[in-house]
Amino acid sequence: MKLIRIAPVAAALGLASVAHAADPLTVTIGIAAPLSGPQAAIGQDAVNGVRLAAQELDRRQLRIDGRPVVWKVDAQDDQADPKQATTVAQQFVDSRVNGVVGHLNSGCTFPASRIYARAGIPSITGSSTDPKLARQGFKTFFRIIANDDALGAGLAAYAKDTLHAKTVAIIDDRTAYGQGLADVFARRARALGLHVLGREYTTDKSTDFSAILTRIRAQHPDVIFYGGVYAQAGPMLRQIARLGIKTHLLGGDAICVPALATLAGADVGITTCAEGGVPLERMPGGKPWKAAYDKAFGADAYQIFSPYVYDATLVLAQAMVKAQSSDPRRYLPMVRDIGIDGVTRRDIRFDAQGNLARPSITLSSFADGSKKAIAVQTVD
Repeated sequence: MKLIRIAPVAAALGLASVAHAADPLTVTIGIAAPLSGPQAAIGQDAVNGVRLAAQELDRRQLRIDGRPVVWKVDAQDDQADPKQATTVAQQFVDSRVNGVVGHLNSGCTFPASRIYARAGIPSITGSSTDPKLARQGFKTFFRIIANDDALGAGLAAYAKDTLHAKTVAIIDDRTAYGQGLADVFARRARALGLHVLGREYTTDKSTDFSAILTRIRAQHPDVIFYGGVYAQAGPMLRQIARLGIKTHLLGGDAICVPALATLAGADVGITTCAEGGVPLERMPGGKPWKAAYDKAFGADAYQIFSPYVYDATLVLAQAMVKAQSSDPRRYLPMVRDIGIDGVTRRDIRFDAQGNLARPSITLSSFADGSKKAIAVQTVD
């Protein structure tokens, strides 16, 4: 009788299985932000945060389903343009990224979040603050920073209680972010008894505000609120000074960046802004994180959002480890109640709509020509 030897085959299969289990697993995190145009500084800062997180994850040598992980970053320029954001989002879906950090602008996050929801890919924004984003009901949407409800309310209270303002003029750039933040501020300001003199509109591409500001000058407002980003707020401050308008400029997180002082120069001093979270030096992991950031990218690269997108990347990674899968649909249920300690705060969790649970906001002043925190509030 002819004997058939099967042991070596079984052994070979066993060796192949072991070899396969040891093959590295490549996990790709997509990051979408404006990397060209006037908002490139904050966009590049966000990309830097994700890249620094990927370096940290590689250092930790995490394993998923028994396999070592190689962390890749796919950074795409959405140009702060909602149409381009949809193109980038579909590109991420088609290339099968494992998770997305972004988008940076609320106007870009709106259309992109629908695409990620259809594909079942978790996305965490570290900067898009429009409250309506979370109200869309997408289970794949998360926000790791306070929203405009908190920022607008904090600024309105500051105008009344600290600046003792009685009248306010409002300008917004007609983006989802700028208009949404201005709406919140106006609503809260009226509730507190401030008189809203009127509302002017510009765009996120404009640099000449002389016509708008000339009309506002005739109204003599105690405060001007600007719903928009630093790229327009900088030249706006110069023109406020040139027209001799005696007022105070308030705005949200998108003007609350060091680059504002560069654009506005000596005229930045009348500015107070609000941003989600706490000052870097008060973040639980802020100081060592900033040292690592400066070493990797240079001290001048830091703007505002990179610690939040760094933590967003860690949240996605930890959810994958907890699920022992990088498949978006399998690890998605782990994201909401992840409970990790990050750079920006301890015990990161999200509510049923995907908002950060118990966020904080910080009010900062540019009175001495550079950004300085003046108050921190926790929002229940």
